Amino acid sequence: MNKNKPYLNHLKSSNDLVTPYEATRAGFVALALEKNRKATPFIVEARALKVEAAKASTPQKLLKNKSIRFSLLTAAGISDKAEKHLQEEDKIKAIQGLIEKFLEPSGKDFIEELVYRFLLTKGDQLGGSMRNLGGALSERKLARAIISSLNLTNLTYEWHHTKSKKWVSKSNDDVDIELHLNGLSWENILGIRTLIFNRTIPLVKKNVDLSILKLQPDEIDSTKNSAHLIPNNYIAFGELKGGIDPAGADEHWKTANSALNRIRESFAKKSLHPITFFVGAAIENSMAIEIYSQLESDLLTNAANLTNDDQVASLCNWLITI
Repeated sequence: MNKNKPYLNHLKSSNDLVTPYEATRAGFVALALEKNRKATPFIVEARALKVEAAKASTPQKLLKNKSIRFSLLTAAGISDKAEKHLQEEDKIKAIQGLIEKFLEPSGKDFIEELVYRFLLTKGDQLGGSMRNLGGALSERKLARAIISSLNLTNLTYEWHHTKSKKWVSKSNDDVDIELHLNGLSWENILGIRTLIFNRTIPLVKKNVDLSILKLQPDEIDSTKNSAHLIPNNYIAFGELKGGIDPAGADEHWKTANSALNRIRESFAKKSLHPITFFVGAAIENSMAIEIYSQLESDLLTNAANLTNDDQVASLCNWLITI
């Protein structure tokens, strides 16, 4: 392994960083499949709504069926969040508006219209969650690759459960834990290392995708005494951009590059120089040239194309050793 220039283990030129068409196509297919998977519960709910709503002979009689009240609100365009802030009279008013403006004018097809309206609102909610899907999938992929590197080198680790907010020890069955974690911790020959995802770094005053600290995991918490507030405890920072659309590639890199520069400048004021690295799914030629130039000048220490499994594995094998 090239310790001084770790990127040379998987990159020979900027061309190696460019996302090939096949990877872009596969990325779009993966997103489409995930979108369909996430939409499945809405389709099932819509079918159940249609069956239950069919018990009403007129749109006005829908109001009498308490079991579909929440679905009627959804069809009226009221989101799950908004529903919690409405009084009962406001909810009835919204449903009456749905009935009078859309369902009654549809005549005998009012049930179909109700289902369409329900799916329209649910689809809008799904669209909102899908905007963050690329980032979530890329984080899972990188986390799984790091876990694989740790297993390969027989390093034990702990992982932080997103919901329970507890650190969990490695077990023999680690299938799908990347779906539920937002932190990893292990020990290499240099000491304890803890990786945290999407944490606001006090010195930078911005959220950073990946931060590696030389700390025990239980030293990091949400209190004012948390050790992650001390700049000297940071070893490395990384930016992860999982969007696969080539049209947004340049903007993703500009955002990541600005974030990495901000990190370097903030820590340099404290005479600190943490390692920085970049992982991206959509990398165009001009971006690749700039990224590789930063690698050659030691501004960046490592980089990889997320769609290239060999590059990701190489970067993760390096990451767990720093």
